[in-house]
Amino acid sequence: MQDGRKIFIAGTGKSGLAAAHMVLQRGGEVILYNSDPETDEAQVLADFGPRDEVELIRGRLYPSQLVGVNLAIVSPGIPLGADFIKVLDKEKIPVIGELELAYQASKGRLCAVTGTNGKTTTTALIGAILKTHYEDVHVAGNIGEPFSAEALSTTDDSVTVVEVSSFMLETIMDFHPQVSAILNITPDHLDRHGTMENYIRCKEAITMNQTMDDYVVLNYGDPVLREFGMSKELKPQVIWFTSGERPEKGECLYLEDDGIFLRDKNTVTELVDVHELKLLGRHNYENVMAAAAVGLKMGVPITSVVKALKEFTAVEHRIEFVRERSGVRYYNDSKGTNPDAAIQALKAMPGPVLLIGGGYDKHAEYDDWVSLFPGKVKYLILLGETRDKIAECCKRYGFDDIMYADDMEEAVKACASYADEGDYVLLSPACASWDMFKSYEQRGDIFKKCVNEL
Repeated sequence: MQDGRKIFIAGTGKSGLAAAHMVLQRGGEVILYNSDPETDEAQVLADFGPRDEVELIRGRLYPSQLVGVNLAIVSPGIPLGADFIKVLDKEKIPVIGELELAYQASKGRLCAVTGTNGKTTTTALIGAILKTHYEDVHVAGNIGEPFSAEALSTTDDSVTVVEVSSFMLETIMDFHPQVSAILNITPDHLDRHGTMENYIRCKEAITMNQTMDDYVVLNYGDPVLREFGMSKELKPQVIWFTSGERPEKGECLYLEDDGIFLRDKNTVTELVDVHELKLLGRHNYENVMAAAAVGLKMGVPITSVVKALKEFTAVEHRIEFVRERSGVRYYNDSKGTNPDAAIQALKAMPGPVLLIGGGYDKHAEYDDWVSLFPGKVKYLILLGETRDKIAECCKRYGFDDIMYADDMEEAVKACASYADEGDYVLLSPACASWDMFKSYEQRGDIFKKCVNEL
């Protein structure tokens, strides 16, 4: 992106505002856009100074409002089928995403992580690994600060790890990580992408600009990724990780008994015993393997990688321990926003579970999740717009220990009333949060508050 241009930025959330500040820092002008005509203009513009060249447009977009605009940036949460995109296309204004904008302005070396589940834990762990060896490390993307909030502070000596979603990968052009990782692919966001084929295509696009000198870390146990990794069209070198069957040849990290091993061309090295980790569950052992592979290919010595693995604790809202009360342990897995993530959290619980689920409907199917309930879940407390859909699915599997709650406080109190010593209370909704909460973070924070007030 050239400095001094007039840039249209769609979205007034965290990504849009970060992109706007980046454009302003580079001497550009910004037109912020929100399709909601009720957007609070004063609140949005309060994020900027009096000398900042920022204008806000709300509601319907007209061509006359785009005079002088050179480029459009679309925040990840906005679908590319939105009406205003047609106006931009008609005016022949190029459209890219916030991720691409940040990439074009960034310096140094880059690694990136995507996948349906495990992205945040893996990205945070990679950041911890990189910090054992490099002085200037940036961790950005879906995990916290948008990449555009970090890009201008990177230098040629920087190393950056970015968590990227399928939404972000829809709008890349030149985005090129030296090391990429795709952790897994299971159905998610079909309300946005329409088909699994489209969703898979977006995830695999993380490798689009990689070359034979780069690396991609892939899950051998995922059938989609196994096929992708063996494709002749794939340019980067493949590093596999697996908690089950492993490939006959090639560099691979694998789980065997209680050990995580690295197999390279000539040797096999045990990295860590899983009992030395502070993370729960087989899915987290896969995250550990993926993170270790990325760290090694980013040039971190193996001893530093192992040290970081042993010291790392779970990220907030992902199987996060909250407290123990009367012999009952409470876990916050608000980031379990799809059935596959919720399955992994449920499997990680070592005893009977009182489970809080339900939320915004992303058109997912819940059978694989619900089929685990008999013998594992003592009570299911359902919230949100999917509660009837999930309850109907439960009945098909003969599970009827179900309660409804109108809010999180009621759900937590119900769990506390019915839990016995040795039980686990788990918030793992298998759904997004947008029907009742602003974000999964807010949902998890409210859960923790309710638990701590018991």
